[in-house]
Amino acid sequence: MGASEAAELRAAVRNFLSTASSSDRVRALMETVQGYDRDTWLRMASELGLHGIAVPEQWGGAGAGAAELGVVFEEMGAALLCSPFFSTVAMAAQALIAAGDRAAMSDYLPAIVDGGCTATLILNGRLDAWDPASVSLTAHRNGDAFSLSGEAGRVLDGHTADLILAAARTEAGISLFAVSADAHGLEREALAGLDRTRKIARIRFDDVSARLIGTDGDAAPGLARASDLAIVALTAEQVGAAQRCLDMAVAYAKERIQFGRAIGSFQAIKHRCADMLVLVEGARSAAMHAAEVADTDELSRAASVAKMVCSEALLQVALDNMRIHGGIGFTWEHDAHLYVRRAKASQLIFGSPDHHAQRLADLVTSSH
Repeated sequence: MGASEAAELRAAVRNFLSTASSSDRVRALMETVQGYDRDTWLRMASELGLHGIAVPEQWGGAGAGAAELGVVFEEMGAALLCSPFFSTVAMAAQALIAAGDRAAMSDYLPAIVDGGCTATLILNGRLDAWDPASVSLTAHRNGDAFSLSGEAGRVLDGHTADLILAAARTEAGISLFAVSADAHGLEREALAGLDRTRKIARIRFDDVSARLIGTDGDAAPGLARASDLAIVALTAEQVGAAQRCLDMAVAYAKERIQFGRAIGSFQAIKHRCADMLVLVEGARSAAMHAAEVADTDELSRAASVAKMVCSEALLQVALDNMRIHGGIGFTWEHDAHLYVRRAKASQLIFGSPDHHAQRLADLVTSSH
């Protein structure tokens, strides 16, 4: 995608979200159990084609990649969109594609692309960094059929997903399974999380019938790739949210008058805004690089670098935005705290910055 196409995509998404994910809409939706608006979800698929941007054309998608998807997630992060878009598009769809099971892709991807199906992915049930050793669900084989057992304590949009993809341990190793939302023995419970704009749930599997995706015992490499791609999408979200926090802080600094002048003219505020800009641009560079190398051997290293940089940048910029707003920034009525909550939650899921620093060191060491 060229610069002009990216700019057009960004403008279209931003214009759509200006009303579909306004502050009032975000606050209304985050108070609901479902956590998103079904009509908005369908319009995102039909009018903008967002669900299928990174899905191959043969299954109804646009056949683009992580860079194009990053533009979308950046705008969604800025608007704090309440939607299962991340769990469906950045996680589940990418896990299906990475698994390489053409029958499963044919059965599930078209419904994801047209908005008819929401989905989620369980890697280890705790939203931690991907590690095959941390897979806690187990799958038992009975002839050609499989059944899942165990509990996933934290699953993104787990209570509303129509399709649940889950990594589980079989006698052959780590495998990927698909479970329908109406499967017998499946229990789902919505949970209260720090980031109220992103819903999580607890899911229990009691001998639940499941469909094997790909080859039994051979899912780990595909899940590792799906995890890295989810991290890349998350970092794009973080960049968008950080940019919005910077914009909010600068706008307020220009209009807030103290001692007869705008607070933006005070050196301390100028320096803080400048520091915020440096953090945002550094994060943007890291996230863009990770998206650009998504189809190369550099993905894992670039994803960890971006997760470290973008997590720290968003948290710092969100806190500075709150501080620049002064007393009002700390109130429930102001949106600044929503970005702080998003910043802290997204810093911790899929591995903390400390985890990714260690992972990066291990990856660099192992390559030499």
